[in-house]
Amino acid sequence: MTTDAFHDTTVLLKRSLRHILRSPDTIITTAVTPIVMLLLFVYVFGGAIDVGGGEYVTYLLPGILLITVASGIAYTAFRLFTDVSGGLFERFQSMPIARSSVLWAHVLTSIVANLISLVLVVLVALAMGFRSGAGVLAWLAVLGILVLFTLALTWLAVIPGLTASSIDGVSGFSYPLIFLPFISSAFVPTDGMPGPVRWFADNQPVTSIVNTIRGLYGEQAIGNDGWIAVAWCVGLLVVAYALAMSTYRRKIA
Repeated sequence: MTTDAFHDTTVLLKRSLRHILRSPDTIITTAVTPIVMLLLFVYVFGGAIDVGGGEYVTYLLPGILLITVASGIAYTAFRLFTDVSGGLFERFQSMPIARSSVLWAHVLTSIVANLISLVLVVLVALAMGFRSGAGVLAWLAVLGILVLFTLALTWLAVIPGLTASSIDGVSGFSYPLIFLPFISSAFVPTDGMPGPVRWFADNQPVTSIVNTIRGLYGEQAIGNDGWIAVAWCVGLLVVAYALAMSTYRRKIA
């Protein structure tokens, strides 16, 4: 990113962050669904689920964090769709600014907003009994994986944000991402799942990411899950970025 592009991105980022500060209900709304799911599964279903010892909230938290991100990027796609449908992109094209700065501002805003939502969810989990003796490096690794996952899904959200023809269309794409953790190790161990379902659960990206986060803050060995989780996030990020930029170039052509 050149100096001019960096400056333009910073200016547009401040604009987007001001919009969020003026309507903090968007962040609260994003965090409400994961928090309700956290409360529901821990206090209603938690007593009936065997996770091999330990507090269920500790086992459940990584999956809820990923659902929080999946919920948050729906608002990123919506904000981008609003700018496109409102003619703001056309106005930006007539200004002497870096073309890529428009997308990067939305992407960075998504990261900031999602991090705030994630903090809210973790605070609720702490109030419910979540505890971790992990050190600073382990928590930095958890943060790094969550940021990488958020960045990958955000660039994926850019595509419907640019191409959707209605609000329903732009928000609907996130539903599969929200429900994907349910067919993984996020809520229950995969050992008790039927054969084909277990195979899918063990080999989809959410399971390796969840296992890595759980292992890091639980001070457990993460084995190959760490590298697999990073590979999934990086691979998705590269593909999503390439498709998003290709879609953007066609949009402004």
